[in-house]
Amino acid sequence: MSTATPSPTAGLAGVIAGQTSICSVEQGALIYRGFEIHDLAENASFEEVAHLLLVGHKANPSELASFKDELIANRALPPVVIDYLKTTASMFADNTTVPMDVLRTCVSILGNLDADSQDNSPEAELRKAKRLTAKIPTIIGHMQTVIDNKPLVAPETGGDAKLSHAANLLYLMTGEKPEDKLTHTMDVSLILYAEHDYNASTFASRVIAGTLSDMHGAVTGAIAALKGPLHGGANEAAMDMLKEILEHLDAGGTVQSFMDNAFTEKRKLMGFGHRVYKNGDHRAPILHALGKAMAQSRGEEFVRLFKVGEEVQQIMDDQKNIKPNVDFPCGMAYYTMGIPVPQYTPIFVASRITGWCAHIMEQHQNNRLIRPIAEYVGPPESKWNG
Repeated sequence: MSTATPSPTAGLAGVIAGQTSICSVEQGALIYRGFEIHDLAENASFEEVAHLLLVGHKANPSELASFKDELIANRALPPVVIDYLKTTASMFADNTTVPMDVLRTCVSILGNLDADSQDNSPEAELRKAKRLTAKIPTIIGHMQTVIDNKPLVAPETGGDAKLSHAANLLYLMTGEKPEDKLTHTMDVSLILYAEHDYNASTFASRVIAGTLSDMHGAVTGAIAALKGPLHGGANEAAMDMLKEILEHLDAGGTVQSFMDNAFTEKRKLMGFGHRVYKNGDHRAPILHALGKAMAQSRGEEFVRLFKVGEEVQQIMDDQKNIKPNVDFPCGMAYYTMGIPVPQYTPIFVASRITGWCAHIMEQHQNNRLIRPIAEYVGPPESKWNG
C-alpha cells in the first residue's frame, strides 16, 4: 500500500470535493436538476427555477401559484432591517461601505429575527430559504432608494403583489413599473445566475453549513465570498473596464491599443475565462443577445457599448484564445437597463440565494464536516530557547 502524500492542487482545481444532485457544470451544458440552461432561459420563469432548486422538482400549476404567493407574502422587511438601511445613507456618502457589505449585514440581522433561525430541519430550512429569496430583492431596492435619497418604495408590502419577482426588483429600485423587455432580461439573468455547483461562494456556504451552523450564517459567508472581484464582483469590474475603454476611445485611442496596453501590463481583464469552462460559458451568449437587442431599442450610446464589447471579445479570442464568461455581457446588459454598477453583484445574490440555500439544505441533510489538509511549507522545527 502506498504511503505517498497526495500532491496539493492550487485552488483545488479539478478536485472533486463532494456530490450534489442540484447542478451539473459541463463543457457542453449547464444543468439544474436535469434541466439544461438554454431550455430554462427560454421557457421558464425565475420563480419556476427557484422552486426547482429549492423544492427539488418542477412545480405543477398549483404548486407554482402557492410558491409565488409565499414569496410575495414574505417580501416586506422587518422594521429593524429598514431602520438599519436608513442609517447607511451616511456610510455610502462617506464611502465607508458598499452595497454588498450592507446586504451581508441585512441578512445577518434577518437571522437574528427569524423564528426558525436555529432550526436546521428540512421543513424549517425551506421556510427560511423562501423568506430569504423573497426579501433580498427588497433589501436591494430599498438600499438603492436610500443611496438616491428617495423614499422607500412600498415598504409595508415589499413592492407590488401584481409584479413578478424580476419586475418587482426593478420597481423597488426605481419606483417605476418596468417595461416588459427590461423585466424579461432581468428574469433571464436571474435564471442564468441561480446556480453553478461548487463555485467559491457556494462551497463557502457548504463549509459553514458542514459545521452544522445555521442557514443565515452560511448565506452571510457566501455573500462575503461572492463580493470578491474574482467571483461575483467580476460583473462590476467588467463594466468598469468597459467604461475605461470608452474613455480611451474618446481620447483618440482604439480598442486594440487599450488591449495591447493591458496585455503588456499583464492586467487581469475581468469577465473573461472560467475555471471550469474551456470552450466558453454557455450563459454568456444568452445574456449578450438579450442585452444587445435591448440596447438597439434604447439608443446609440448603448449600441456603441455592445459594439465595443464585441470587439474586446474578438481580440481576446483571437489573441489569447479566451472567451467571455457570463459576467461580461451581464455588465453591459445591466448598464443598458440603467442599473447602478455597485448593485450588479447584489442582484447576483438575489439570484444565487436559491442555489446557496439548496446546497445548504443538501449539506445538512447528508452532512460530513469539510476539513481538508494542508501541505506545510514553513520553516523546520527549532527550539524556542535554542
